[in-house]
Amino acid sequence: MGGKYHHGDLRGELVRVSLDLIAEQGLAGFSVAEVARRAKVSPGAPYRHFPTRESLLAEVAANIACQLAERVASAAGEHEDPVDALAAAAGAYTRYLIERRAGMNVIYAEGLHGPEHVTLHEQTRRLTDEFLLRCLVVAPDPATALELMEQLFTQAHGYGTFQLDGVFVKHGYPVDLVVKKSSEAARVAIAGRRIVGDHR
Repeated sequence: MGGKYHHGDLRGELVRVSLDLIAEQGLAGFSVAEVARRAKVSPGAPYRHFPTRESLLAEVAANIACQLAERVASAAGEHEDPVDALAAAAGAYTRYLIERRAGMNVIYAEGLHGPEHVTLHEQTRRLTDEFLLRCLVVAPDPATALELMEQLFTQAHGYGTFQLDGVFVKHGYPVDLVVKKSSEAARVAIAGRRIVGDHR
């Protein structure tokens, strides 16, 4: 396979290569064989660290959730107003999805829900908490906060997906504009949930 791997941390390299592969081709393009080829190791080498395709993908998904949580926290942390913070969080999710072709689509991929994937579940909770704790501040009650969090994730993912699928590209939208639209949509969603609470 063009020489042995010499960097010392094959496990970490397999995750890094997997992240890059998904960024290029999306989740549909992910395969252990292609990861091994790009890492310049034998097709069987990844299985010494990850016994199944799902175990490697779970490690990759945990890294994605961790990176997303950090991006979201950083973007939200620039704002004191909780609405501004949530809108920025939504925009940060959209930007990451466009850049890496990875978000909830990878984190919740088929086969990753088992109890053995502890790190993935921990990092997923960390990501969702970045949204949920802020939603609890602006929503009138916990149930509405959960609905708002779901809506924000759905909208933010949708804006990113439209860009990746070429829908917004055909309109000539640059990435910054798509991120701005995602943040603005988040503001509308937040305002709507607050109005619903006021009428209860």
